[in-house]
Amino acid sequence: MKQTTAQRMAMIDAGLNLIAQAMSIYDSDLRLAACNHRFQEMFSLPPELIKVGATFRDTIRFIAEQGDYGPIDDIESFVQLRVDQARAFVPHYVERQRANGHVISIEGAPLPQGGWVTVYTDITRTKRVEELLRARSEELSDQVMSYTEELSATNRKLAATITTLEETKRQLTQTEARTRLTTEMMPAHIAHVDPEGYYTFTNGRLNKVFPGRPSDILGEHIADALGPAAYGRIAPHLDAAYQGESPVFEFTEDHDSRRLRVAFTPDNEGGVFILSMDVTEETQTRVALQQARKREIAAQMTSGLAHDFSNLLTIILGMQTRLARISLPEGAGELVEATLSAARRGGRLLDRMAEMTSHRGLRPQATDLHALLEEMKILATPSLPQGIGLSVLDNTGEGRFLLDPGRLQDALLNLILNARDACGTSGQITVAAHLVGQTWIEFSVNDTGPGFSTQALENALNPFFTTKGQEGSGLGLSMVYDMVKSAGGDIRISNTVSGAMVTLRLPHRPAPMAAGGIALLVEDSDALRATYRQVLMDLGYSVIEATSVDEAIALLADVEGIALILSDIKLEGEATGVDLCARLGPDAPPVVLMTSLPHTDPLYRAALASAPLLPKPFESPHLMALLQQKADHA
Repeated sequence: MKQTTAQRMAMIDAGLNLIAQAMSIYDSDLRLAACNHRFQEMFSLPPELIKVGATFRDTIRFIAEQGDYGPIDDIESFVQLRVDQARAFVPHYVERQRANGHVISIEGAPLPQGGWVTVYTDITRTKRVEELLRARSEELSDQVMSYTEELSATNRKLAATITTLEETKRQLTQTEARTRLTTEMMPAHIAHVDPEGYYTFTNGRLNKVFPGRPSDILGEHIADALGPAAYGRIAPHLDAAYQGESPVFEFTEDHDSRRLRVAFTPDNEGGVFILSMDVTEETQTRVALQQARKREIAAQMTSGLAHDFSNLLTIILGMQTRLARISLPEGAGELVEATLSAARRGGRLLDRMAEMTSHRGLRPQATDLHALLEEMKILATPSLPQGIGLSVLDNTGEGRFLLDPGRLQDALLNLILNARDACGTSGQITVAAHLVGQTWIEFSVNDTGPGFSTQALENALNPFFTTKGQEGSGLGLSMVYDMVKSAGGDIRISNTVSGAMVTLRLPHRPAPMAAGGIALLVEDSDALRATYRQVLMDLGYSVIEATSVDEAIALLADVEGIALILSDIKLEGEATGVDLCARLGPDAPPVVLMTSLPHTDPLYRAALASAPLLPKPFESPHLMALLQQKADHA
């Protein structure tokens, strides 16, 4: 019969209470996790000090105030010393005599999960026997002395063995520390859960993979750590892992719509190892590559056909044009005109196919979405009937993004014109844009038309599918689909309570600030100089370097066109980055200082008053944001 957790805990408590020794377990915050009745009896503790969560500090203070440690001049200092010793989590063994004359031994050991366990043993009787034996040592027989010598030799061998074990333990501890450091540096969440789903190990990176979740989850149940939505997605796979399978799967989380990959591996002891990572950018890249491959295949298949078809259309158009100049029977002119119209439509269709299968890829550039959407509204409005309104809801925030503005604007205009055709002579079209966390830029086009038919919901993204009869090519939505997929994004079509909606998601990729010219980097550390050289180059600067204020001033005098100075505060020599700012003339380029000094350092405050200041470490987006802010206030 399978036991519940409560039943097992009751059995453990009963077992602990049968032990003659007193025992207590405190967690890493020095709060009581468990104890037995003997612990309360030995120190006459009140009920509130044996409840889970009681503090070690309060317990020590109570025992000291009862006189168990003898006279104490400063209770608070004594208690603080004991608390500091406890926080060190160092294995220890001590013996002490209590105020009541009894002698107890205290043996403590740290726990792998944090905190420590302590066992208290009343050794009064043992001590009395030892004293009696010492008093009668002269009466011991030679045989007993011989046994003592043998015991001493055995103890020496045991001591040597203990030394070996201690060295092994030290090596294992170092290995464990290196392993933990390695797991903590991994760009993934690595963890282990026991058979009931409680975390027994974590590298503390859950919140890096699952946005909005905690990182300190040791001892928590996986359902509580992940939350209902994410746990609901992984629960079937976790159950499969408990059954001996090793599932690997992906899903999209709800917080920022990031794509996550999770792998479960049974540990063959009832628990499960967990590896989870954010594969959003990988998925976006994979989608873009797949679309590029599809376009390449389509181009290969259609190029030859399109060439021959184009030649045939040219012949047809030429022959029909010649026929139109000849005197034909009544009614033949209409047939010629219809044939010409069909041939021209075929030509336009070939042009659209060429656009879809051409090798012209996306050309992302720093794009101001506010300007793009405003321009799109200006372009689209004249093509709408007087009874159709167009609203643009722009919630994309500040900053520029890496997008192909021409292809994006074409796609949105295409969707607006489709919505116009669906609405007829009156209705409302709404274009909305907003950010989904730091993962996506989402655009949606809603209309108040009749919505998509069941057939359209299934086939609207397929090439050549159209509901416009002879008026449509069936390539409009397909071209939008191609643009979105080529960027690594996604497209969805659906119906709302008021009409139809098409939603586009493109990867959220902030554009680096456009920069140019030469940057002077002043940094005395070779390693840091290499790092920040790359940061400046990523922003488009050419970089020259100095290690001191004097060297920087000399370069400023000799080199023309320096557009930016990025300097550490502490440099080679006595002069600082603050001194560099003071020595610059009125026509000097803008300066950005950087430092790892704390906010309380006087030099930090002096630097803050001299120039914009970046705390180390930082990356390209931080410097870019500071430069953008500086430019906006110029």
